[in-house]
Amino acid sequence: MFRIGWKGVQLSRKVTNAAASAQTQRRYSTDVCEQDRSLFGLLFDIDGVLVRGRTPIPAAKQCFRSLVDSDGKYRVPVVFVTNAGNSLREIKAEQLSHLLEVEVSPDQVVLSHSPLRVFTQFHDLEANPLLDVVDHNRRPKDMIPLSKNLPPIDAVVLFGEPIRWETNLQLITDVLLTNGRPGKPVTSLHYPHIPVLACNMDLQWMAEAKNPRFGHGMFLVCLENIYKKITGCELKYEALIGKPSVVTYNYAELLIRKQAEKLGWTRPVERLYAIGDNPMADIYGANLYDRYLKSMHHTRAQVQAQGGSTSQVTGDLHCEASDDAKRSGQVMVGGSFDHRLPEGCSSILVCTGVYNRDHQDLPSDPEQTVTEQRIFHGHRDFRFDPSLTQPSFIVHDVLDGVELVFQLEGWSLQ
Repeated sequence: MFRIGWKGVQLSRKVTNAAASAQTQRRYSTDVCEQDRSLFGLLFDIDGVLVRGRTPIPAAKQCFRSLVDSDGKYRVPVVFVTNAGNSLREIKAEQLSHLLEVEVSPDQVVLSHSPLRVFTQFHDLEANPLLDVVDHNRRPKDMIPLSKNLPPIDAVVLFGEPIRWETNLQLITDVLLTNGRPGKPVTSLHYPHIPVLACNMDLQWMAEAKNPRFGHGMFLVCLENIYKKITGCELKYEALIGKPSVVTYNYAELLIRKQAEKLGWTRPVERLYAIGDNPMADIYGANLYDRYLKSMHHTRAQVQAQGGSTSQVTGDLHCEASDDAKRSGQVMVGGSFDHRLPEGCSSILVCTGVYNRDHQDLPSDPEQTVTEQRIFHGHRDFRFDPSLTQPSFIVHDVLDGVELVFQLEGWSLQ
């Protein structure tokens, strides 16, 4: 256990003795000038980290009171990254402001579907709201029903688990089997099918209940198996969006950079810290993004050594570090980067949500992973790398996590 003056914090095997020593030196160097301090940003998951359902986790309010000054201004860039997608950013920001008792702007919120903004090739397609709202009791009352001759459907975008699973599974299957013409009978197999984009791959999530609830990832498991059972073919995704996809973290980094500019920072953010409760979504995603960042810096160094320009290094780098899914996220993960990316992204696991240290522990064998992930809970198209579910740090709650980050970075949280 690595003790730093409050509850014990367990370091993962990724933190070497040399690194811990260097961090200790920085931790107690609280008298450095502002311009000499390292600059960092914080990425917060919401469910299981800050709230359980609609109830704030007690440590969250105290944590955010420490993160703002007397004028309510954030001391470091803060972005909330959630796989929830059942609201607009404005509504989620308003809810967080009320629950945490600090001001949260929509520009600080990344929902599961927020990165769809970069998939511009799908922006001009016409939506079919009467198909989207398949429950007649929830259907908009002020719309003229379409005739049975529905216009062709060009793509399917899945935002989150529906209310009535069986109805939605039937409808989506009809759309895929008929090549986007569900009003017509199935005459032959259309494969590959029309594009499918899915937001949020969480198999489970934590609310007020004692045990995790089914998430959108569970709905995708059902859809994938139904499609394969009927056709004998694998359901293909144009993109998988939301944690742990790299595209989501690149979008969050963009918002962190904008928050830093609002704070008047003139130097780039050097490191990100991602705090979450789900090893397969939050920790896997942060570690995957850390691997991606290191790969990008390595590629840039190679380009510079060969006399090239770093602007030639693009964000859709198709290397093992970023292309973790079979096809997902290859459309774009951020474009070309003229700015300096963070050096890395450290993952911090809290014990107030999906992961519970009282019932689960990090094994000593590096070939294993946390107990709940010995059975792979990630999406079908993601290669399972147990090391990616190992957090950089494990703490009791979000307040402990933020206190740890500030001490590691040599900042005072007073």
